[in-house]
Amino acid sequence: TMVNSSVTIYTLPCLSDNYAYVVHNSASGTAAVVDVPEAGPLVDKISELNVPVTDIFLTHHHWDHIDGLPDLQAALTGPLSQAPARVIGAKADAHRLPTLDQAVSPGDRLTLCGIEGDIYDVSGHTLGHLALHLPSAKAVFTADSLMAMGCGRLFEGSAAQMWHSLQQLRALPQDTWVYSGHEYTASNMAFTQSLGEDNPAIAARAAQITEDRAAGRPTVPSLLALEMQTNPFLRADDPALQAAVGMAGATAEQVFTEIRAQKDRF
Repeated sequence: TMVNSSVTIYTLPCLSDNYAYVVHNSASGTAAVVDVPEAGPLVDKISELNVPVTDIFLTHHHWDHIDGLPDLQAALTGPLSQAPARVIGAKADAHRLPTLDQAVSPGDRLTLCGIEGDIYDVSGHTLGHLALHLPSAKAVFTADSLMAMGCGRLFEGSAAQMWHSLQQLRALPQDTWVYSGHEYTASNMAFTQSLGEDNPAIAARAAQITEDRAAGRPTVPSLLALEMQTNPFLRADDPALQAAVGMAGATAEQVFTEIRAQKDRF
């Protein structure tokens, strides 16, 4: 996706349903990578662009986001004859991430391939899970926190933590594109429809998702404004959704906890 005149973000399918990203900044003539499920698709795109990769950002420690790193590093410094890229990840998670060149914490601002980025703690799926917001590119990389029509399963954090994480993300500008970690949108859509809310925006999005997947097109990235209208996990405080799930007047955290538990069983 072209996001402004100088930044293009490439969505690369990896493994069975993961996504990795190449952020290409034509102004600086450099690129960055977000997550490395496997090296192959990234190496192909980087060679095609013929651009040096200066930074590799890791969102969290799960194997399907980091396992391709050694092969990617070997390809960059070997066949692609590049200098080593700077590996960036969570300071709090350094003990279970690959060796980091730069350990970052929530609230930090950094520059990747000439683009300013802000770091958010989006714990829930894991503790120490980070999101990377690139304001000038209108992009946020959320991996397994906020997902298209969904959110990540709570492996390490609590529902309260994930709800807090999602509230931070939904406060970003509405025209932000959400680059998440997996192609789970069709099943997230089916779950959302099962909640029984009469919502035209959800019906319209469901039709689009079905069409995109039938044509083999990724449903990621998605626009935050659309997530705000259609993603039940961002709408735990929406009276229409609360009524649909029989929890009118409950706290947002209670509603979020309940629908996350329903999704786990779905």
